[in-house]
Amino acid sequence: MSSPQRRSALLLLVIATFLSGCKRGGGKSIETVYVSAPQAFLRDRVAPVFAKTGTVHNGDRLQVFDHQRRFVKVRTASGAEGWIEQRYLITQQVFDHFQQLAKESAGPVQSPATTRTDTNLHVEPTRDADHLFLLPSGTRLSLLKRASAAKQVSPGNSPPKGANAKDAGKASAEDWWLVRDPQGHAGWVLGRMLDPDVPLEIAQYAEGQRIVAFFVLNQVSDGDKKVPEYLTVLTQPKDGLPFDFDQIRVFTWNVRRHRYETAYREHNLNGVLPVTISHEDFGKEGSLPVFTLRVRDDQGQITEKKYKLNTPIVRRVYAPGEEPARPQTARRVRGRRHR
Repeated sequence: MSSPQRRSALLLLVIATFLSGCKRGGGKSIETVYVSAPQAFLRDRVAPVFAKTGTVHNGDRLQVFDHQRRFVKVRTASGAEGWIEQRYLITQQVFDHFQQLAKESAGPVQSPATTRTDTNLHVEPTRDADHLFLLPSGTRLSLLKRASAAKQVSPGNSPPKGANAKDAGKASAEDWWLVRDPQGHAGWVLGRMLDPDVPLEIAQYAEGQRIVAFFVLNQVSDGDKKVPEYLTVLTQPKDGLPFDFDQIRVFTWNVRRHRYETAYREHNLNGVLPVTISHEDFGKEGSLPVFTLRVRDDQGQITEKKYKLNTPIVRRVYAPGEEPARPQTARRVRGRRHR
């Protein structure tokens, strides 16, 4: 091959390489998206018959270069390119919303819980809200905040009419929880997908009520072991209630009889989560565990009620200038035995 021919062949090779690079997605990215499906394949073309060009997984970040019907052309961080259905993706805006939820979820944990089955983290407490991270069955979560949303009617199921409509409306709401997973991701999960990890020693005294949250207030020594003393926050066993809890119960440990006893309980609360736990110095009494409830009054205003535990006695702690009032719905229980 002559020298001019070699130069021409080399030039053609360079041009072909350049064009190949352009064809592989060398264009400018038009947006960033994230994979919301557990796993999805990339395809080389939008057609009934296609070749797989790569695999993407939940949470992967992708760059978008083109749109075609319900598909987008993307490139992965490793350089793999292909077409993927839009329904497997969420936008940067939705992803940023999840990031904001994670920043705002640093509040006090109300209860640990475990997922009953594989479930998604939703950006809002509704079934049709965008979702991103998949939580496998058995994932341990921190419960942070409760919300209720209207239960969506399944296709083909008409809402009830007439006399049953009012009752059905009361039962048509479902509870959601804002949760945080071990990786720090935050989002909303349908309440029925979760099992709160309530210790058996206090769960058995729920008396048909739902334990919404529980907290270790103190530990006492009984022989060679430490026994926790608990605050439990309860409500009726139904979804869609206008309050997060309506009663509390404090369990202390009777060292002499080696059993839990109810030290304090209070009903008819219009409670709002979160409940907070701390310790404060009370002079001669020393440093004692303190818990603070948030309750809504008849005007819709939220106020705080603070209590201290000096085992086995629970008492209200009043702020300076706050008028002590004898609670009508509270009662202190001494030495009540649990079997």
